[in-house]
Amino acid sequence: MSSSGTLQVKCPIHRLTAETVGTFDKEWFRTQVTVLAAKVPAHKAGLLMQAPALRKTLLDLPQIKRVIPCEDGSRLVLLRVTEKAALLPEAVTLFEQENIELSEHTLDLDYNFWTVEDIFQAVLPEDLLEGAPAGFATVGHISHLNLNDEYLPYKYIIGQVILDKLPTIRTVVNKLDNIDNKFRVFEMEVLAGENNFVVEQSESSCTFRFDFSQVYWNSRLHTEHARLVDTFKPEDVVADVFAGVGPFAVPAGKRGVAVLANDLNPKSYEYMVGNIKHNKVTELVRAYNEDGREFIRVAARRLLDEPLPPYKPHKSIRELKAERRSRNQQPSQLNPQVPSLPPRNKIDHFVMNLPDTAIEFLDAFRGILSSERIGGRDPTGVYRKEPSSMPMVHCYCFTRELEFDKAEEDIRQRVEKAMGAPLEGEVSLHAVRRVAPKKDMYCISFRLPVGVAFATT
Repeated sequence: MSSSGTLQVKCPIHRLTAETVGTFDKEWFRTQVTVLAAKVPAHKAGLLMQAPALRKTLLDLPQIKRVIPCEDGSRLVLLRVTEKAALLPEAVTLFEQENIELSEHTLDLDYNFWTVEDIFQAVLPEDLLEGAPAGFATVGHISHLNLNDEYLPYKYIIGQVILDKLPTIRTVVNKLDNIDNKFRVFEMEVLAGENNFVVEQSESSCTFRFDFSQVYWNSRLHTEHARLVDTFKPEDVVADVFAGVGPFAVPAGKRGVAVLANDLNPKSYEYMVGNIKHNKVTELVRAYNEDGREFIRVAARRLLDEPLPPYKPHKSIRELKAERRSRNQQPSQLNPQVPSLPPRNKIDHFVMNLPDTAIEFLDAFRGILSSERIGGRDPTGVYRKEPSSMPMVHCYCFTRELEFDKAEEDIRQRVEKAMGAPLEGEVSLHAVRRVAPKKDMYCISFRLPVGVAFATT
């Protein structure tokens, strides 16, 4: 409570040490605060709550009701002050005009009242407060952390507090290692809750189901997934080289885009197949379980051999009803035939979402349209030998250059070195996010150079 009489609530402090961490007690956080309350007849409580003169005077504590019923049928309207001297002049005038009685009311605050951050700030050692966990990445019912070594003695308390405070979370885990294997997964330790890693995650009006301990998923990339998918035209074909469980492929399929989706991880492939089926895009999204480099090399030929279905324009419910009414009104007339579109046999985009090593795979594009790669046929009927006919490549990568101009130069040089040719024409660079204090993630998008695509292998 401040000396000015304005209410201030602070979580009780109980600093833990590595030796006393096992003594954590929720009763530590029980406290009482006393505030002023305006006692009014029940029918006047709502009017008082809406009075402009009390806008800055009403209690504003989360989870605490502002209006309390009394035994005699009246109501207490709680205020954010502890003494009359702290009331604003307009509030004093209102209470005097309405002859409203003011009294004290005691609030009981317990463990449930305080936030995750409140608890951490109250129990962790002072030298650990600045870097205390504040934001938690969540996937389905799992909250996952990457705790620094100095927080490990308190990891189970941290996990239990998060579990207690976030109602949708049933499992809290800590990553044990950095992502350093070919499938981009990490070992995890359960800190609190269920030992259950199979989650359901909603994104872009799609539902994804997967085992978080066996596949790669990053919820922080949902905006980036949506951004890139929005650049695809519904009639396009996309080859997703490192598709994971389908965060690009499945939403694209929902928009009518045809997709060849590949991932090397057998578990990612398994869950991607399930997500394709569950989201009802089996006709448009084909899944593969191959090495990314080999997938790139055969993608153009694969689509020439087995084209994907033509794009079918989406019709709204209003349009479908209008068509039915037209048919019912003119039963004797043949409906005009809508020209059928040809099957899709040309790749418009390659997506390469493996930022740690995707650039290293760019050499696989050399000769993907050469006669050797596509079985001796002539691809120029589908892919003209001009830049505008070449697929767009969207390659994700990391850079240590923190200034945009230097990052652009660094990424472009690495891309050109990997392909063995300079970039031509349409090139853009999009900053995705900062992944570490001196490490940024970007997406470079460029037209595949004609000379690379048609190079002799």
